[in-house]
Amino acid sequence: MKRVLLRNKLSGRMKLVIVFAICIIILLLWLVLRSVREEPVPPPAEQTHAEVEAWLTTGDQQHLLAPQQPIPLLQSERTSSSPLEAAITINPEKTYQTMDGFGAAMTGSSAHLMNQLPQEQREQLLHDLFTSEGLNLDMVRHTIGASDYSVDASGAPASYTYDDVESGTDYTMEHFSIDQDREVVDMLQQVTRLKPHMKIMGTPWTAPAWMKYGEKTLHGWYLNYEDPQVYEAYAQYFVRYIQAYQNKGLPIYGITLQNEPGFTSPNYPSMSMGAEEQLHFIRDYLGPALKKAKLDTRIIAYDHNWDEGVEYTNQVLGDKQAATYIDGSAFHCYAGDPSAMSEVHDRFPDKSIYFTECSGGDWSPDFGENLSWQMSNLMIGAPRNWAQSVLLWNIALDPQGGPTNGGCENCRGVVTIDPESGKVDKNVEYYALGHISKFIRPGAVRVDSNQEQGKLENVAFRNPDGTMVLVAANTGDEDTSFNVMMDGTEFHYSLPAKSAVTFRWKT
Repeated sequence: MKRVLLRNKLSGRMKLVIVFAICIIILLLWLVLRSVREEPVPPPAEQTHAEVEAWLTTGDQQHLLAPQQPIPLLQSERTSSSPLEAAITINPEKTYQTMDGFGAAMTGSSAHLMNQLPQEQREQLLHDLFTSEGLNLDMVRHTIGASDYSVDASGAPASYTYDDVESGTDYTMEHFSIDQDREVVDMLQQVTRLKPHMKIMGTPWTAPAWMKYGEKTLHGWYLNYEDPQVYEAYAQYFVRYIQAYQNKGLPIYGITLQNEPGFTSPNYPSMSMGAEEQLHFIRDYLGPALKKAKLDTRIIAYDHNWDEGVEYTNQVLGDKQAATYIDGSAFHCYAGDPSAMSEVHDRFPDKSIYFTECSGGDWSPDFGENLSWQMSNLMIGAPRNWAQSVLLWNIALDPQGGPTNGGCENCRGVVTIDPESGKVDKNVEYYALGHISKFIRPGAVRVDSNQEQGKLENVAFRNPDGTMVLVAANTGDEDTSFNVMMDGTEFHYSLPAKSAVTFRWKT
């Protein structure tokens, strides 16, 4: 009996040992399989971060829209920087205007110079201006007929409109033709092959001479207010222009009624158009004519300097019937300051604001001074004051600032083309414009950010794809270090004096 009990006890122990051994083997196999199949364990969240891209232009020209090393975008528990730190705080929930685009004017002079380049060089320049690998421009200004920068096929000055007659009138537009625009049309067609959704904004410098009161000249004077047929004919002139360009595959996004309506010159095509006359022409003639022709081209008022814009737009936009046809108003940089656009927006918040002209020039020989002025007033100042476009004047001029048709003697294009050597130089305007045009896409929304005027100036945007863009300029004389904070994240940067930087990051 004792032997039987002992044997049963040993048998039970053996079973336990076997079960235990099997468990150990299963455990070991599970650990081996787990080590093979599992991905490496990611580092803790606080050790991971996104990155901010940066492009820098410095006043000493050592960096020209040059990509920099990515900057860590870190989590932050701070709500503000210390009093000793400069800081830019972005509030993406507070939004302003939606952006239309950025660019410059394809004048007759610019088109002629570009057309004289060898094909390969011309294609490279267009690539540098209109593709994402270059400035990525998406808006151009176009002169309706001749301007102070218009030339013929030989490069000689040329003043003309689309309906010039030697004598008499042409109310029915029988002589209407855009043939003298052939170089401009060809260049715009080359541009739109690269950028199919390019926006074209048209502006006349003058009406045909036969439509004018007094002396029948393209240089100065004003429409013949004593002849109602003139206003009817001039409205049809705009309709025919829009249709003619559409037939060339070049839809016109918007038109202004008169370039610099408060200024006329005896030296180049120009015309006066007071605010009362402009609202009368839009309300009673142009607006109804575009509507009848089923054209959705935007009508934009004013198109002159900041300093007189408030008074002029008060009259034009203040007429309720005229305002039903008007999309907004446009501004130039040669007098006043950008805050005038905010004043106009505050009075007419449902109307758009466009910035349509500022020329580069030898106002200062210093690259950093020019860069700082343009960043402060145009690339940052215009959007911060509700402009939904920023357009410079000539895309290209020669080393003498021409060829001109009686225009400015010391203006400068976005690029300079030497017609003798074919050399193309990118000017400070190229790099200033690139700090916004390359990164901010049409449909981007400006968002709130703080700034200190005259020191660390900036403007922020959220692109349609959700990326954030911050454009900043140190317009002071000393290097500045600062933090950028948004939604619990932050990054740090040090910006040299008289320099500009663009940041872009994903949210």
